[in-house]
Amino acid sequence: MFRAARNYYRYRLLTWALKQLGALWGLVIGIQSLEYVPDFPGRWMLAAAEVVGVASYVALIPVTLLAVGLDYRMRWYIVTDRSLRIREGVFRVHEKTMSFANVQNLGVRQGPIQRLLGLADVEVRTAGGGEKGTGKDSDERKKSLHVGYFEGVDRAEEIKALILDRLRRLRDSGLGDPEEKAARRRAAGQIDLFPPAAPTSAPVLAAARTLLAEARALRTAVGSAEPIA
Repeated sequence: MFRAARNYYRYRLLTWALKQLGALWGLVIGIQSLEYVPDFPGRWMLAAAEVVGVASYVALIPVTLLAVGLDYRMRWYIVTDRSLRIREGVFRVHEKTMSFANVQNLGVRQGPIQRLLGLADVEVRTAGGGEKGTGKDSDERKKSLHVGYFEGVDRAEEIKALILDRLRRLRDSGLGDPEEKAARRRAAGQIDLFPPAAPTSAPVLAAARTLLAEARALRTAVGSAEPIA
């Protein structure tokens, strides 16, 4: 079990600050544009809208800032021997479990700002997931059970190697000689509930073939007999 890197919190703060500056710029442009509106009987409604806009902007600053911190603290990832689990979200929690048996694609994504901060995202895709609506910044991506992201990690290559190792072990566990596996279990002191069948001797095979031939002859004789009136 591990969490996003500390720099991921700084990365989210930076994106939050840029969004706040963009919203402030739009608010200022909107207020200045209203100054050019000529006077009319309902002019007070525009003034009220300005006040509501400014008040809403100021009130949402601490709320959105708190949401950024909670998103970082409530985000975690788990990698087990057979599956991985991703938990993210504050107001709307998204949790998904993806089995390694269904994993088909594994990659690492890194933007320019993430590269400066030493961060990357590990992308995992399982069978059945399409390309539509599964982009990193898409809301559909969170709803999709076939695409998962380990966002904001600083050891992306190590995590990728860990998942590849789990995949290799899981897929190799279905290979090998059954008798060799049974011998290893017996050497480890484990009970073999389904031991391999013992080889059949030549006399037993000869007797079985004779019995089969007699059964076929009897069936032929019964089939060709005249029915009793």
